[in-house]
Amino acid sequence: MKLGAFSISLAVKDLEASRAFYEKFGFKVVGGVAEQNWLILRNGDHTIGLFQGMFDKNILTFNPGWDSHGAAVGEFTDIRELQRQLKASGVPLVSEADEGTNGPASFTALDPDGNPILVDQHV
Repeated sequence: MKLGAFSISLAVKDLEASRAFYEKFGFKVVGGVAEQNWLILRNGDHTIGLFQGMFDKNILTFNPGWDSHGAAVGEFTDIRELQRQLKASGVPLVSEADEGTNGPASFTALDPDGNPILVDQHV
């Protein structure tokens, strides 16, 4: 099962304080809009999303079709196929991608401890 790029989306209380903190670890802003309360930071192949006031919990995020730098890859497992495989293995989904579509879509699952896992395909 190829899940694509991995990142963690952090629910932060103060976007600027979090940006400054993670920059001390060598992360650099590579995307987002601070005025909309979200930034994407990267250090090598590691990506962190900072989101102020957008959700309650941190979210593990996978992006099928992207490499670790957010660039499209040639071959990847479509999100709808990933969704079918997970459902067939008994993983309950909180939200689902529409099976009748193609291209960008997402679904969400919760791990046994209630941590959200977002699978978000942008291509």
